[in-house]
Amino acid sequence: MSAALETVLYTAKTHTVGGRTGTGKSSDGELDVKFSSPGSGKPGTNPEQLFALGYSACFIGAIQVAAGKMKIKLPEETSVDAEVDLGKTGAGDFQLAVRLNVNFPGLEERVKRELAEAAHEMCPYSRMTRGHVSVDLKVL
Repeated sequence: MSAALETVLYTAKTHTVGGRTGTGKSSDGELDVKFSSPGSGKPGTNPEQLFALGYSACFIGAIQVAAGKMKIKLPEETSVDAEVDLGKTGAGDFQLAVRLNVNFPGLEERVKRELAEAAHEMCPYSRMTRGHVSVDLKVL
């Protein structure tokens, strides 16, 4: 069961034509991309790359909120490397799997783990995928 929104803070609006070999753009003109199928060697990005970028950016935002609540100063070099796999299940259905590699240079191991776990609880992407997509969270 999904949680209903009480307040909408932002709505992203996009228009896509042609699917994995087409184009897409945002209503504000800030994003305008050409798509190509993964491994095709043709110019363009793919939905998995866009998802990885969105997830990693959102996850860092959640880390920043968690650090603020915990009164921890984050290193400027804090980063998330996201890997999104597109594959098939045993039943032949397409499915995604995610790996988030979180780097907090200079922080204690316990603090790193606490921040990553707190971010994973509150990040909207993590909440959206929970129970539906395998997410492997690794703290470097």
